[in-house]
Amino acid sequence: MRTLVIGATGHIGSYLVPRLVAAGHDVIAVSRGTREPYVPSTAWESVERVVADRDAEDAAGTFAARMADLNADAVIDLVCFTPASAEQLVEALRGRTAHHLHCGTIWTHGLSAISPLLEDDEKKPFGEYGTQKAEIERMLLDETRAGGLASTVIHPGHISGPGWHVINPQGNLDPTVWHALATGGEVLIPGLGAETMHHVHADDVAQVFERALERPDASIGASFHAVSDRALTVRGFADAAAAWFGREANLRHVSWDEFRVSVPEEHAGASWEHICRSHSASIDAARSALGYEPTFTSLDATREALAWLGAAGEVDLAGQTPAA
Repeated sequence: MRTLVIGATGHIGSYLVPRLVAAGHDVIAVSRGTREPYVPSTAWESVERVVADRDAEDAAGTFAARMADLNADAVIDLVCFTPASAEQLVEALRGRTAHHLHCGTIWTHGLSAISPLLEDDEKKPFGEYGTQKAEIERMLLDETRAGGLASTVIHPGHISGPGWHVINPQGNLDPTVWHALATGGEVLIPGLGAETMHHVHADDVAQVFERALERPDASIGASFHAVSDRALTVRGFADAAAAWFGREANLRHVSWDEFRVSVPEEHAGASWEHICRSHSASIDAARSALGYEPTFTSLDATREALAWLGAAGEVDLAGQTPAA
């Protein structure tokens, strides 16, 4: 199968492309050409590489037609963030591509009203990212039901893995939180710490995409969560992370108002965005329809990412390595 992957050298694509090559796909990898994949693999030697600036080409109205002219049997779009961009691609691929797979987000659910979340639960997203992703999902599934471009939507949680910063137990990317957990320092936690976050290793997201591509009869016209088997509470995550260094988490619970004036605005905002949703998503649909089984737990995925960050000097773990 000739398979086009848009955003091929990013978090998910770095794992997905080698998976597809190993499965016998003729892969076309589209990226901005500014970086290599996060994970090296000889599989990339057999991949056709295409450089494209999607933002600029979308604005010029040329990107979608250019992708369609690559004549792929399947198109996996990992980096579409606006309905306008999605609509352009749908128009260009309709009648020319058998299967289109779009990367969404569990943030399409908005605030959790029931747990675990199911893909067809009523969605009330907020914020630009979740709202636009939800609009794209509705458009793609309506298009499929109307007999147009056949699409599948995959909704990852908080994507984790080696090579980039991972959402920490405070719900943000502040590297000093990891240092505090490794050394017994105090970590401020807004609220009770009972809210949940649902991480996933990038390779497990790639697994869902691969399985959805392999089983079009089960995946076309449907959405699937791509997360680990279980979510983490804020407190549970912090306790487990401290235990990697032989410590107990030194947590101080504060109000959101106190938290916002105690940490940098950037990190306070990120914490609110990740924690207030309190997401815990079911993977029953992906398991039953696609045969998905996560390789990594949430803790496995975040520990592997943290070990890489420490070794790369991206975080100060006081010379320690997080132990299982």
